[in-house]
Amino acid sequence: MAITAKEVNELRKKTGAGMMDCKKALVEADGDMNEAVDLLRKQGQKIAAKRGDRDATEGLVIAKSTGAKGVLVCVNCETDFVAKNEDFSVFANSIVDIVIANGPSTVDELKSLSYSGNGMTVGEKITEQSGVIGEKIDISGLETVEAAKVVAYNHPGNQIATIVGLTADNEDEGKQVAMQIAAMNPISVDETTVPQDVIDRELSVGRELAIQEGKPEEMADKIAQGRLKKFYKETTLLNQMFVRDNKKTVKQFLADTNPDLTVTDFKRISLSI
Repeated sequence: MAITAKEVNELRKKTGAGMMDCKKALVEADGDMNEAVDLLRKQGQKIAAKRGDRDATEGLVIAKSTGAKGVLVCVNCETDFVAKNEDFSVFANSIVDIVIANGPSTVDELKSLSYSGNGMTVGEKITEQSGVIGEKIDISGLETVEAAKVVAYNHPGNQIATIVGLTADNEDEGKQVAMQIAAMNPISVDETTVPQDVIDRELSVGRELAIQEGKPEEMADKIAQGRLKKFYKETTLLNQMFVRDNKKTVKQFLADTNPDLTVTDFKRISLSI
């Protein structure tokens, strides 16, 4: 049967596939729109399978906040060219909106959710987009934070993004702390939230270094404790020197603004790591 340009355009709008791919699918489906959509999805699955061993190391990291909840999602592709494409940006942002609306806690849970009520799951839509774009598309990161106030920060270029939970509604200060997290990459909020295995490793390394430097063994543990304190100052958010005023820590910056203001949690995703 004859396929009209209107039908081809309609299928293109539904799927985002190229004009020629849409026409071929409609011809093969004898003009049945739903069957043509399925054919394109199958085509996407085939392409995605071929590219399954490719590295999807480019993409976009996007942070959004609803006020008391923030989400952070990394949607990957293979090339910087695709990452900068407007259609890919729209798709990545649609995934973030689904996270905000449904609250999945893992990437697998996210992929099982419905994609905008069009009969596909998020995972199936990713497979379809892999076929449409011609690159491996995937989701490699999903983080959430809930607090009295959550501030989101997207670094220009969307290669790094952060979300930070605060105890009070201080948007401007939260933005500055979120930028600090992006720049300084702290490992935890403060010394009380550093994982014990990290502490043990730092003490072990500090003690060994002290012995290698010729310090008496009885002093090695004290020296290791001193190095651990320095480690806390450099790597925990509230103890880091504030990048906009290196005469005070982040904790002091927040307290100067509001004595009740502090950070409860934060998340950071970077494509460069």
